[in-house]
Amino acid sequence: MLKKLFFLFFLYSGVFFAQEITSFQQYNGRYDYTAIGNTLNPAENNLDGSFCQLLSSSSADLNLDPANEIIAAYLFWAGSGMGDETITLNNQDFTSEQTFNVFYNESPTSSLPYFSCVADITSFVLSEGNTNYTLSNLDVSNVLTPNTTYCGNRTNFAGWSIYIIYRNDNLPLNQVNLFVGLDIINRFVPEKEIIIDNLNVLDNQDAKIGFLAWEGDNALNFGESLLINDNILSNPPLNNSDNAFNGTNTFSNSNTLFNMDLDVYDIENNINVGDTQATIKLTTGGFDSNGFYRADLIILNNIITVLNSQVPDASVENLNVDVACNTREVSLIYDITNFNSTEALPAQTAIAIYANSTLIGQSQTFNSINIGDFETHQETYIVPDQIPLDFTLTIVVDDDGAGNGNVLEILETNNSAQDNVVLFPAPMIIPLNLFETCIETTNVYYFNLEDALTPTLQNSYLSFSYFESLEDLNLQQNEILNITNYSSQFFPEVIYVLAENTSCFDIITITLQIDNCPPFVSTGISPNNDGLNDILNINFYNNNNPVYDLYIYNRYGTLTFIGSQNQPWDGTSNRGINKGKILPVGTYYYVLNVNNSPEKQLTGWVYLNR
Repeated sequence: MLKKLFFLFFLYSGVFFAQEITSFQQYNGRYDYTAIGNTLNPAENNLDGSFCQLLSSSSADLNLDPANEIIAAYLFWAGSGMGDETITLNNQDFTSEQTFNVFYNESPTSSLPYFSCVADITSFVLSEGNTNYTLSNLDVSNVLTPNTTYCGNRTNFAGWSIYIIYRNDNLPLNQVNLFVGLDIINRFVPEKEIIIDNLNVLDNQDAKIGFLAWEGDNALNFGESLLINDNILSNPPLNNSDNAFNGTNTFSNSNTLFNMDLDVYDIENNINVGDTQATIKLTTGGFDSNGFYRADLIILNNIITVLNSQVPDASVENLNVDVACNTREVSLIYDITNFNSTEALPAQTAIAIYANSTLIGQSQTFNSINIGDFETHQETYIVPDQIPLDFTLTIVVDDDGAGNGNVLEILETNNSAQDNVVLFPAPMIIPLNLFETCIETTNVYYFNLEDALTPTLQNSYLSFSYFESLEDLNLQQNEILNITNYSSQFFPEVIYVLAENTSCFDIITITLQIDNCPPFVSTGISPNNDGLNDILNINFYNNNNPVYDLYIYNRYGTLTFIGSQNQPWDGTSNRGINKGKILPVGTYYYVLNVNNSPEKQLTGWVYLNR
């Protein structure tokens, strides 16, 4: 009857929460790993239920061969409760960089949380080296004291471990995969499958898998098993096939790592060449000799695999796209890398270049790219007219142009690089109004070309370059250098200005033209028959046959003289009461109508002196 009731309760209460174990880090090369750690439990929970206080600290020694170069070191610590995220290792504090939680609901009213933390301590271990490592200040008493359920059902624990990835030139080329999370099995959920991926098995020789798990009890080996690809793992005498989670440490050959397991298994015969993933299965639960159903509570923290793997890992990095104005040409600079690899990338590995999904070009690696090396490509392609001005450019290595790859790689999802590209359309041509100067001589005329640009234009562009032809502008040759005193002889003449902005340029056209200058009228007259300034001098520069009407007024506004090109003013009056008389000294005002048209009228003053 008891057996039946217990089984019904098992069906009712099978609720737990976990954070899946997923890929954390991957290392490819002549790498392997080791691990140290210790428990804070003074005894196995299931054998001694009298204690509810954990140790304040525990230690472990690192004795790494000097030939092994430390590449990375990760500190894991775990225990009952939601998490103590700051601990001390060799008198230095470390704070969790990632915290995982799992919840075990023993009954509808009792939920027990557990935690695991991880921190990258590579620089610290490099500094400390081979020494004794002591972890302290991992305190879960604030959880155990008020919640007697932990100690009542003997699931109170705490512990720590350091995983060290190292390199040695004498090692084979391996792929080391570290998977991290927090998952749980117990009497209510007695079975769990975990799929680990991103594997690349080319050779199963010396393949191994390691686990860090918590709360396993040596005395609770009821229905307990650890399988990979449906093959039961064992490592006797430490880990028998029916008692994988039993408080053992493969690295130190210890069986007193209470409620903590730090174990490694040979899986050479349990994994096949070509595998890219593996299925890990954990089970617990069975009936004891008295007919009672019993099961262990096992919390899996991480999984690590070491597989012989000699393959390249092609990737595209440092993509730079340069776009010129007034063209659909794109210039590319990029690196083909083989960094995270265990084999050279072959020469002539195909490279495809796409604009959106349209293939616009192909290339290939020039040489074999060694492990950890790269080669730089510099290429130019024309983007077809059907591709919009704004598009996504993608470069894919190990792509034959049809989406097919021919090189087996460690990771097939990191072969591309993208950039959003905007082509610049043909530049605008901005014509300006006529830029005129007047005719003063019959030879050369001078222009300040800068004066032709309005302030708005000058503020809209970064720089201006001036050319005498559109061809020179496009080729950027024969630039006009003396722009403030530019000389010209042939009119109209068009000057082409390259106006550059932050992304491209526009073309401004300046049309140079000449017009008759206004005549020069002297400001003084002294009619004394000495041959100098006896008449009002009016100079029409380049016009030898001017036609005009001249009107002279005194300071009172009285018209005193009317003349023309045939009748210059000599200081006498031919109008009014003073007609025929010599006018007195003083200031007079003139109105000059050129070509007998009031529309071309000039006015000014002249001083009459005797």
